[in-house]
Amino acid sequence: MNTTEALQRFEETANYYLHQLDDFSMEQLKRQPSEDEWSLGQMYLHLINSALYMQLRNVEQCLAPGEDSVAPIAEKTRAGAEIFDQGSFPPIRVHVPPSPQYTPVQPESKEQLIQGLNTVIGRMKETLPKLEQASLQNTVPHPRFGPLNSVEWFLLIEMHYRHHLLQMDRLRAFLECNV
Repeated sequence: MNTTEALQRFEETANYYLHQLDDFSMEQLKRQPSEDEWSLGQMYLHLINSALYMQLRNVEQCLAPGEDSVAPIAEKTRAGAEIFDQGSFPPIRVHVPPSPQYTPVQPESKEQLIQGLNTVIGRMKETLPKLEQASLQNTVPHPRFGPLNSVEWFLLIEMHYRHHLLQMDRLRAFLECNV
């Protein structure tokens, strides 16, 4: 998938998340299936924060190489090669133990989530033209996938948003069973 197609697919997924917010109250958005599982609102914040503060930041680092950029001294990990070959994450549940560094806080309002998603959409649109002149030699390491260039970080955002649709389905089912 090229970056233009990825942006289009990302926008469709992000807009789906936006429209789904109409179906939930704030109480539902904050309800967790268990103490060590995220609420729907936390999942939304995870998507927003990952895109803004990790993935898009790393795209920018690759586009403006400096001391923080890493020369391509290593190859992608097996997991990294697989997701880019497939164009998606495997349809498995990833469970990271709760921690202050990783676990998102509960959202304050639907408006916070709407604004966050719209900010990510806007940043993705702003970033797309910059990728046309990008050197694919400049990389920033991903903790699990190895060194990724600006285009790969950009594609990762779309794959990440699509992957969390599975979690959204699980959480929707949980909320429907616990009305």
